[in-house]
Amino acid sequence: MKRYSTFNEFWPFYLKEHSKTGTKVMHFLGTTCFLILLEEAIRRSSGWFLLAGVIVAYAFAWIGHFAIEKNKPATFQYPLFSLIGDFKMYGLMWMGKIRETSCDAISGAEKTRESGI
Repeated sequence: MKRYSTFNEFWPFYLKEHSKTGTKVMHFLGTTCFLILLEEAIRRSSGWFLLAGVIVAYAFAWIGHFAIEKNKPATFQYPLFSLIGDFKMYGLMWMGKIRETSCDAISGAEKTRESGI
């Protein structure tokens, strides 16, 4: 697997690892649950809700990867970039821009690879 030193290099790879709609939906659901549980953790001053949020978010994401996408989550190799990517993808989904972003980033990465850059 290629080593990525910046998030911008990593982003097209992240999108390829989340190419199926079902995988993106699972991430969206998991991140939404995490944010709800994070709010509860803050409101109640309880670390248990935060822990539950992390577990639920990863459960949704990993089901998406193993059952739908049939790949291994990038979290194992790139934990920070994957976390940033998840929230970026989440925001793009809320704005309805993930499809166009996915196509642009993936085709841009392929053009870069073809030109040897």
